[in-house]
Amino acid sequence: MSGLFITLEGPEGAGKSTNREYLAECLRARGIEVLLTREPGGTPLAERIRELLLAPSDEPMCADAELLLMFAARAQHLQAVIRPALRKGSVVLCDRFTDATYAYQGGGRGVSFERIGILEDFVQGALRPDLTLVFDLPVEVGLSRAATRGRLDRFEQEGRGFFEAVRNTYLQRAAAAPSRYRVIDAGQDLARVQQALDQLLPELLERCLA
Repeated sequence: MSGLFITLEGPEGAGKSTNREYLAECLRARGIEVLLTREPGGTPLAERIRELLLAPSDEPMCADAELLLMFAARAQHLQAVIRPALRKGSVVLCDRFTDATYAYQGGGRGVSFERIGILEDFVQGALRPDLTLVFDLPVEVGLSRAATRGRLDRFEQEGRGFFEAVRNTYLQRAAAAPSRYRVIDAGQDLARVQQALDQLLPELLERCLA
């Protein structure tokens, strides 16, 4: 694959979507073809799975069902969107990917990382993101921001302990593989976050042109 796969990770309220658009504008202004997508979702079928995952329900969803739905959506997304875009040489900017599964289903739900890893290998093969941007901020700040967006989804209704575990898992993964991850302080105002992204642009451009 000749494209570049960049994922944006972080908890609720971290500003991933806004900053994904900003990065896309910066890259497109330099003549680079960019595809924006998200997980769970990214295709009509995967978006329907997303609705199942996010909608509050009277029937509790068990952790294994949640995990399998995440990877079912990911398999469709990879087949229909991500792999074709990478083969074309595009830069794929994806709002969440498998790091989110480790953080939410692993850290938050307590599913073993080994089980997640088995599904990761099965669904993705050798494909991993080339670069992962982790937008980090205190849990209370993220939840406060999320609350201003309206009705909370099934994940956003979880308690503080769940989101502390999510945040810690993201940071642990970033610390364990610093060559792939860049941690960005998303608790700052938007202008400062985008200044941090500007500082990453030379590295991104170098990778795009490699």
